[in-house]
Amino acid sequence: MFSNRKRKYSAVPVVISMITAVVAVAACGIILRLTDLDPAPVCLCALGGYVAVQTVALLIYRFLSVSAALPSQEHSDSGLGELSFQLMNRLEMPVLVLDENERTVWYNKALTDRMETKGALFGRKFDTYAEVPLTDVTACADPDGLTVEASGRTWAVKAYPSRAQDRDYVVTVWQDESELIRARRLIEDENAVVAYVVLDNMDELVTYVQEKYRSASAEVEDILKKWASSADGVFKEYERDKFIFIFAAKYMEGFVESRFDVLDRVREVRVGDGSLPVTVSIGISQLGATLAEKEKNAHAALDTALQRGGDQAVVRVQGENKIYGGRIQIAQTRTKVRARVFADQLAGMVASASNVLIMAHVRPDFDAIGASIGLARLCFFCGVRVNVITDLDSPDFAKCRERIAEMKEYDGVFVDGSEGQDLLTGGSLLLITDVNNPAQFQAPYVADNAASVVVIDHHRKAGVEGFDPTFSYIEPAASSSCELVAEILEHCLPSEGLPREEADVMLAGIMLDTKQFTRNAGTRTFAAALYLRNEGGSTASAQELFRTDIDDIKREARFESNVIIYRKIIAIARGEGEGGEDRVSAAKAADKLLTVEGVAASFVVGVMGDSVHISARSAGTINVQLILESMGGGGHFESAATQLRGVTVKEALERLRAAIDAYLDETGVEE
Repeated sequence: MFSNRKRKYSAVPVVISMITAVVAVAACGIILRLTDLDPAPVCLCALGGYVAVQTVALLIYRFLSVSAALPSQEHSDSGLGELSFQLMNRLEMPVLVLDENERTVWYNKALTDRMETKGALFGRKFDTYAEVPLTDVTACADPDGLTVEASGRTWAVKAYPSRAQDRDYVVTVWQDESELIRARRLIEDENAVVAYVVLDNMDELVTYVQEKYRSASAEVEDILKKWASSADGVFKEYERDKFIFIFAAKYMEGFVESRFDVLDRVREVRVGDGSLPVTVSIGISQLGATLAEKEKNAHAALDTALQRGGDQAVVRVQGENKIYGGRIQIAQTRTKVRARVFADQLAGMVASASNVLIMAHVRPDFDAIGASIGLARLCFFCGVRVNVITDLDSPDFAKCRERIAEMKEYDGVFVDGSEGQDLLTGGSLLLITDVNNPAQFQAPYVADNAASVVVIDHHRKAGVEGFDPTFSYIEPAASSSCELVAEILEHCLPSEGLPREEADVMLAGIMLDTKQFTRNAGTRTFAAALYLRNEGGSTASAQELFRTDIDDIKREARFESNVIIYRKIIAIARGEGEGGEDRVSAAKAADKLLTVEGVAASFVVGVMGDSVHISARSAGTINVQLILESMGGGGHFESAATQLRGVTVKEALERLRAAIDAYLDETGVEE
């Protein structure tokens, strides 16, 4: 295929000349012997004849040679092949040729110089020195070729299958990208990363022990400065207990590998008698072409960390937020300043909207329904048309609807998702409550099409990209969404502006999420309950909504009769897998399992409709929200849930155990 042929010279002209000379000399000798002629004229005639014959013979040979040299296909291909071979041999880009057995048959000087092979590759198979099969290279559709590591360098190899002399070959062209990759890696390593660091609970802690503030703040700042100095970064305080941190991207890998253990070191700082840990929230951005864009994204990541309850680091990367920490439950704040500011903003947005739509999560409970009704009351007060998008077939909704059935204001207010979509206009305002994960919205397509969206929720913010509400009021420290809405109504409505029936439903929502005021109930929870009580609400009347029939008790018993203790501190119950379970029974079973001695968290798994539902509860040491968030669910520290579609109960249990293992192994919770 690749021969180096030399020019061939023909002997035909020499033979013709010799034969002609012999004939001329012989003829001259014969004439002189047979005659008495003068030799001189005879020799001259013989010489003239020789020249004439020689000239004619050479002309004929030249004509035939030129005719034979005309460009036939065979001669053309041979010439081009030789030209191609010479070109590849002189190219500065490495070229290597393999036969049909993937063995090296030839390579040019450029490859020899770059790889310093000195003939060591001849006869060797491609994968012995390239560490990848040749088929991967030939199948690569990338126009730049396949990245290959060989001879201590990184190459982009492009393959060109060829055929010559009835044999198959593969011509590979090698582009050395080692320096380019090294330069790109250097740029990436030195790329600036922006982080915001905030002490997220110092204001609450110093309320208890004011005199300890300075020492605790100084100790935390010293920890953070040592952490920043490990990355040779710039660490500056721009406001009290708020810092900005700029460092090179090459240090991010170390932070991630340690899972931001600076959170643990800060948490060891205690205020007062040692029972109150200090926590920080960190927002980091690797996104953005400019420092301004990175700063904006870092601030958004910090907001996510705070809305998820603090004590965690949120890293914003391409397409998602990566979350680390969140091991302790945040204490309730004692100030209502933010609630008052948000109430004013919300009232203004409601008053300026053409109409308002309110939506909660699928399978709404008393908290979702109560918060929706409370927001509807705010819209009534502002004189704006309002509709509540909900599951009209939900048993909990049916109970609440009976409670407000005699109130004429609610005629036509409750609609399903399709009707809600038809009511959406350019001037509509969509209020979403008791949920912030789009996957759990009652009608996610309404949220996709709404121009103005406000989220009011007490669950930790889900790490979901692609959903960006106009405004959000997320307080993970609150017991329930009804608590948040009660604070808004207390500020916006006049005294006795909330009807007793609505107050009852909102009280039921708080009672549901606090387990009758026994869990996650702080001073603001009781303040919200007091407001609802003053508006005519009654805990006894709200308790009537929790009555269940005998079938519910039987369904709950099915869960409780099939329980295992996993890793000594986790109770896992499963239903019969026949679809006869319901969400309320699962939640009640999960609550009851927490009363078992030694159980730190409980999970109840059952088939509900076309999905497998998991309800989770925590006694306060395990963050069940983080566990179920890894399975596509959400909630808050002590209560969470998720739905899995297209899986069996057995598969759901396997995924649940894997998520529990990952959480316990990462956090080091003692069993």
